[in-house]
Amino acid sequence: MSSTSPSTIFQHPLAYLLGLQGIALMKAFAGEQDRQFTLDRIAEVRRLLDDSERWGAGVDLAPMPSAEGYDVWAPSYDTPDNPFFAMDEAELLPMLDTLPAGDAIDVMCGTGRYATHLADRGHSVRGFDTSPGMLEEARSKLPGVRFEIADVSALPVPDNSADVMVNALSLCHVEDLVPAFSEAARVLRPGAHLFVVGIRGYFMESRLSPLLQRNAAGDVGYIPEWDHPTGDYVRAALQSGFTIRDCQELVADAEPDRPDGIPEPPTPGQPMSIWQLHPWVNRAAHFVRDERPCLSTWHFQRNATD
Repeated sequence: MSSTSPSTIFQHPLAYLLGLQGIALMKAFAGEQDRQFTLDRIAEVRRLLDDSERWGAGVDLAPMPSAEGYDVWAPSYDTPDNPFFAMDEAELLPMLDTLPAGDAIDVMCGTGRYATHLADRGHSVRGFDTSPGMLEEARSKLPGVRFEIADVSALPVPDNSADVMVNALSLCHVEDLVPAFSEAARVLRPGAHLFVVGIRGYFMESRLSPLLQRNAAGDVGYIPEWDHPTGDYVRAALQSGFTIRDCQELVADAEPDRPDGIPEPPTPGQPMSIWQLHPWVNRAAHFVRDERPCLSTWHFQRNATD
């Protein structure tokens, strides 16, 4: 697998809009839509190109360390309108309910969401993350839990010392899953359980999924992310000595339309998130993105013997 070290990327809003139309047209060509849908998309492409000056010349975005971006995001990260939280918890919490209390680790714990769930179930919990800001939020929720800065592939934990580990919504930040799974296998006792929540990338047909973010100085850049397909998890888990107990691919509710039906106007020279762009090609965006898996939940168990 070739390396894709983060570097400055170029984003043009019109490129994303035309890309969505292209995917929609390809699916229509395969028979998923009718003649009128196809002709409407072609007409919409013409309108976008005729009005191309509206979108400016595009922007260059530099990568930022994930911890830098998440430090800024931390105070507002736990928003009630994040659909991912309810989706993965509906799958994983019933599984956690079946386990006896023991020694648990919330790795890349963020603001301590799963650390809280584990502590509520009687586990002795430790949490690790690379973002001091996220850990500060976690400590405010669970002052009795030990939270430390550590990377997913280098945890300050003895061998064979944990009964359960949760890693939710974070492995998109590593290009190679094997070191993370190998470290989990080192830390977990034989027969112990590993629960993982993976995010599928937003940019179809690309392994890269840059996350737009501001740093503390207010500069806009992106946090590098990678889209790991199912095979990446399977290979990393089997290579590291895990058995796959369960896997679910989860589909979010359809992305809502803007209430007023009016797209947010672009500001040339300023980056726009994909969520700001979708209303400009509303029907194509819904067709391409609705009913597409956005999360995967995994239950692995460390083999009793290596």
